[in-house]
Amino acid sequence: MLVMGVDIGAAASKTLILDDDKTLGSGIIHTGADVTETAYRVAEIALKQAGVSMNDLDFVMSTGWGRFSVDFAQKQESEVICHAAGAHQVVPHARGVIDIGGQDSKAILMDEDGLVNDFIMNDKCAAGTGRFVETLCNILEIELEDVGDLALKGENPCLMASACVVFAETEVVAYRAQKRPIEDIVAGVMKSLVKRVYAMACHIRLDRLAETIVFTGGTAKNPGLVKYLERETETHLFVPEEPQIVGALGAALIAEQELSLQ
Repeated sequence: MLVMGVDIGAAASKTLILDDDKTLGSGIIHTGADVTETAYRVAEIALKQAGVSMNDLDFVMSTGWGRFSVDFAQKQESEVICHAAGAHQVVPHARGVIDIGGQDSKAILMDEDGLVNDFIMNDKCAAGTGRFVETLCNILEIELEDVGDLALKGENPCLMASACVVFAETEVVAYRAQKRPIEDIVAGVMKSLVKRVYAMACHIRLDRLAETIVFTGGTAKNPGLVKYLERETETHLFVPEEPQIVGALGAALIAEQELSLQ
């Protein structure tokens, strides 16, 4: 039973190949202008790792923002359902998921079987997404991989009052003009981002699920963001070994279910 899950996000595209629940290959690349071409490129990475060809696959399930552009997929599934399935596979006792992607963020409430009970998504504003952090990096002229360590060094996080990335940019520039330490500015942005995400999660009562929340998405690789989100939620978050691939994993698992029903 050789299956592939393809997760085409607005910022990054991911894919994963399973053989009876064993991962054979995976890939993560930036989502380019041609989404269909991106899907083929990221699929090729996983296929090469697995040592198989597209013709060897029994089923391909696509998910994510660009799921309908994956023309080699037999079926499509929503990213909410796939993230829940993937998180449940990684952390079987998980009951909630917080996913902060490059262009949107989501909070998911699920049952003991990894099925979605409720969810909420922010896909209209960049203030609660990875784009907020990227904007910060551009203004401060720092590398994205340095943001986490800088945030953890911030002793007096700057107050970010604006609920809009555009206005927050002005605040960051103003703090720089005031000679505020760059660590405090970065810490302030992290604090602002997690407050927005946590407020969203509280709408579906995810705040009651202490010790059972999985943090996914590329931003989960940011230790500063993880720490600030844990402080805000007052709990320990489970971060998968590769948090960016969880949606693709879920898609592959659902592909296995589809095959078993045939």
